[in-house]
Formats: sequence, C-alpha cells, structure tokens
Amino acid sequence: MSDHYDVRGSGPVLLIIPGGAGHPMGLENTTALLSERFTVVTYDPLGLAHGQLGKPVEEQRVEWWSEGAARVLDAVLPEGESAYVFGTSSGAIAALDLASRHPDRLRHVIAHEPPVVAVLPDAERQRTMFTEVRDTYRARGIEAASVHMTAGFEERALTQEELAKESNPEAQAPSPADELTTPMAVLLTRVLVPFTSYAPDLAALSAPSPRLTVAVGIDSAGQLLHRTATFLARRTGSAARQFPGGHLGLLTHPAEFTARLRETLIPVG
Repeated sequence: MSDHYDVRGSGPVLLIIPGGAGHPMGLENTTALLSERFTVVTYDPLGLAHGQLGKPVEEQRVEWWSEGAARVLDAVLPEGESAYVFGTSSGAIAALDLASRHPDRLRHVIAHEPPVVAVLPDAERQRTMFTEVRDTYRARGIEAASVHMTAGFEERALTQEELAKESNPEAQAPSPADELTTPMAVLLTRVLVPFTSYAPDLAALSAPSPRLTVAVGIDSAGQLLHRTATFLARRTGSAARQFPGGHLGLLTHPAEFTARLRETLIPVG
C-alpha cells in the first residue's frame, strides 16, 4: 500500500489532513506560510492529487484514513518526537480518530468543524440528511446535491429557487464513471455518508494527551457544524476556538486562518 503525502519546510512536524475527499487543492498558500515554522506534511489519503483521480474508489472508512496518517507519521517523525495535527471537515474526523488510536504520537490536535453529528441529540435526523444529499447526487447531480447540503448545513428548509434546482427535470443522473471524475463527486459518493456516520471515542478524546482544540468558524454561527463542534468540545472537555471564516475558512481566509492556526499550536511568547 502506497501512502500519498507531500513535505515542505522545517521545524516540528505538522500533519495536515484536508477535508472533502482528502484532495489538498487550495492549500498551497497555507502550507507555504506554515512551512516557515513547521515541517508541513500534507496527507492525500486517496492520492487524488497524486494521479489516482478517476481510478476506482470503494466507500471509505474513517480508520483507513487515520491508520494511513499514522503510517505517514511513522515515515516522517523523528524517533521519540510527537506531531502536531490539523484536520478540517472530513479530515478533522480522521484527526479525531488518529488522536483516539495513536495518542502517544501526537502533541496537539486541532479539529476544524468535524461533522461528527453522532454527538448531537438529533444525530439520526442529521445522518438522514447526509444520506439524502448522497442520494440526491446520484439521482440529479452535483448542483442538486449541493443545494440540499447547503440547506442542511444552515439548518433551514430549501428556498423555492433551491427546490427548483433540486428537482430540475433536465438534470441527468451521473454515470458510475462520473462519480470518480471530481473530488466533489468522490466526496458525495464515497466519503460523506460513512464519515458523518462515525461516532468519535469521547472517552479517549477526553484524555489530557494529546491536547485537543476544536476549531469553529466565526461565520458558521447558528449552523449545523458550529453546533456539532460546540457539542464535541463540551463532551470532551476540550478547548473550542473561533477561526476566521466559515466551514471553508481555510480556503476563503487563508492568511488569517493560518495565523490563527500557528498561534493556537505554538502560542506567541
């Protein structure tokens, strides 16, 4: 088995686990800034940025990503050292699993808006919503699935305009090959449902080591993933910290987000 990752910079090891289907697209600015202070190791669990996009992918399991991340740490981490870890969205779920399985390898884990809806009192309703998003994609494509997921994240009913998009009679059902041609399609068909069905090990994550910070987007206030992150922090006794932007803050506010990430991992002074 070949694990795909990139390394840049020098200093303590910081493992980054991207969101979505794990494709590290859009992270170049962030890794460049972080590499001034850290050895930044960007993990690509499905190898989508390393020539694997379009090849067959089975439905994913969280532990496959976290065990792959552990193997990457074995390859890059100097003997006796522990790593910093940052994961966002689905990558944050893998980071939580890594923390519960390999705590001795980790120093501080920052999990940015992991959609671990199992921690919520309405978990079943939210899991149903994510299943509907996947099924909507398979019936009518990415645009229909995206409006359904946006409404789900914002915890509101679909608008009339969104309903028209979701039920567009001209929308074509994607082919099996289409499901593998873009990272978004891989996310919707191979990652979304199994990852949002994952139940974190709250007892393991409540241990004092490694340190866990749950990051919430300032612009996500009032939305599902802000609520999920807040519940997770409360149920593990972890710090909850606000980060710039919303769920995609790493992409929309790269400089501010990276600055907050740096000072959370290694406080100034």
